[in-house]
Amino acid sequence: MPNETAEFSPPGFSLADLAGDSHSFPTGRRALVCFVKEDCETCNTAGPVLEAFYRAHGSALDVLLVSQSGDDSTVFARRHGLSMPVLDDRACKTAFAWDIESVPSVFLCDAGGSSTTRFEGFVRSDWEALGAELAAQTGTPVAEVDWQGLPAWRPGCGSKHLDPEMFDKLRAEAEGSPIRARRIEIASGDDVAEFMFDQGFSDGLPLVPPTPERVMRMLAGTHRDAQEVVAIVPPNMGEATVEKIAINAVMAGCKPEYLPVVIAGVEAVCTDAFNIHGVTATTMGAAPVMVVNGPIREKIGMNMKLGALGAGNRANATIGRALRLVVRNVGGASTGGVERSTLGNPMKFTMCFAEWEERAPWEPLHVERGFDREDSVVTVFAMTGGPVHIVDQTSRSPEQIAGSLGMGLEGVFLPKMHNLPIDALLVICPEHIDTLMRDGPWDKDRLRDRIQQVTSRPLRDMLADDRSGAGILPAAAAGMTQEMLDRPAPKFA
Repeated sequence: MPNETAEFSPPGFSLADLAGDSHSFPTGRRALVCFVKEDCETCNTAGPVLEAFYRAHGSALDVLLVSQSGDDSTVFARRHGLSMPVLDDRACKTAFAWDIESVPSVFLCDAGGSSTTRFEGFVRSDWEALGAELAAQTGTPVAEVDWQGLPAWRPGCGSKHLDPEMFDKLRAEAEGSPIRARRIEIASGDDVAEFMFDQGFSDGLPLVPPTPERVMRMLAGTHRDAQEVVAIVPPNMGEATVEKIAINAVMAGCKPEYLPVVIAGVEAVCTDAFNIHGVTATTMGAAPVMVVNGPIREKIGMNMKLGALGAGNRANATIGRALRLVVRNVGGASTGGVERSTLGNPMKFTMCFAEWEERAPWEPLHVERGFDREDSVVTVFAMTGGPVHIVDQTSRSPEQIAGSLGMGLEGVFLPKMHNLPIDALLVICPEHIDTLMRDGPWDKDRLRDRIQQVTSRPLRDMLADDRSGAGILPAAAAGMTQEMLDRPAPKFA
């Protein structure tokens, strides 16, 4: 890289040398600053040249070698017989602040810390020109260097801080970082996974530790501001910022590209229409189910085919889990606290899947609900019982398979509960769809009509009796005529 002449004013720093003595920049006089690491061949080429510069001009300017190699900095210094200060930047905070891309990176700075001469790698002509410039500025003899014995050109190595894990951590700790959540320091001897269990962050399964660097990577999955409040989460009315949702998405095991889906789910369940407080607090065991439609399904690799409602797909499993963790950790709905389900429900861990729109002969769920087919949409449903499989291996006509589906749905809540505002989410597998379409198209409304037809029962079958005290209570039945009791009532209102 050729010399750069634009003025650069890097931030100051204070670093310790190998003896433990502190060195600060700016130094109050001219300074030559070079960033290196021990395992870089090009840095090892530059090391003796820098030492020659220090011996020739060290009385008139400061020469500071900033090493990213930690304990191996001593190895580097001994290898080249360095007498100049070798500063320890193993955490790479100075390299991050100076925006170093590769090492060696050389900066010639004035007394105030500004630099107009800077370059990277080893281009012999650049280093030789630097030697002449140092002699001219300091009024000292040119350093003795065997230039012809050095390579004409050698590329530098990537700065250590650009390693993704280190870079994200530095970004998270830097001034202007989007992270604002309270940080919890864990003793070096503590087990992080056990600590998170002990703190009550978990749903009962191990969590991924939400380190600052992981949260930064998660936040890269959305363009929304990290401190934007997405929703107020009951029962504690906690503010679910994008950052807090990202933290729980990390703990759930999500990838960054899943974050927009998790955010949409949080927005949906925290509406008055969904009522996540009631869903959480009810003793019936209700849990939110997420159905995902649109292009996002393929983009993030969701399972919409074999086993879509089960295990084995990271997106399906972790998106639903992240939603539950937000409700738990931000909203305060912990099991045994506000979470009052009598027996619980395995869907309280997670339930999220995508609709196989391309296989279905009718409009996908989100289009039926008013969205465009190209929209990516999350639909949330509060499910109390399920998932329950409806097994029919012998029906061969559309009416038969539709009838079996209806009879299976009669058990929702309880078979005696009919004509009530009860909802069910029916997922139909491709084989049954093929049977439905065998003799011509069946749309969703026709299927719904068939379900209502096969589940119609006279109201007298809904009376509470000795077999079951559920249904129409005697006080209400006393005011009904025989004609009313004979009237058929379908399962769903």
